[in-house]
Amino acid sequence: MNLQPLLDAPFAVQIHVAAVLPASVLGAYILLNRKGTPVHRLLGKIWMVLMVITSISSFFIHEINLFYGFSPIHLLSVFVLVGVWRAISSARAHNIRAHKAAVIGMYFGGIGIAGLFTLIPGRIMNAVVFSGGPSWILILTLLGIAGTVLLQQRLTTRRP
Repeated sequence: MNLQPLLDAPFAVQIHVAAVLPASVLGAYILLNRKGTPVHRLLGKIWMVLMVITSISSFFIHEINLFYGFSPIHLLSVFVLVGVWRAISSARAHNIRAHKAAVIGMYFGGIGIAGLFTLIPGRIMNAVVFSGGPSWILILTLLGIAGTVLLQQRLTTRRP
């Protein structure tokens, strides 16, 4: 791995990656843990903000210019913004089934599918992940997961 292509990338790409990496880890954590708790609600709000930042920043990234600076990948950003609205409104209406569907769709579509597109040869993240150097992103991701698990353990052991 080599972070230099990311450090040399436009600011919009850096913001995008800075939001999506923690969103991917946090989203997995939320999906795998207990739902409906105060911790779930807090982490869910943080995740939604990260997803909105990820989506909005993508509209300033124009590496693939198929239609006035935009590409089909930008449709995923619209999908995520609509999904955030659906997830929040569904949760407020206590429609858990619709909330769950919106969140799972955003996670696997907005992060999973879009993430795979970033690994196409010639894209910045392909150069970051598949070029030489230390695995800083992997190390930072593992540290983020460990920190999240420790935070979750501390929050759940403080219950009266």
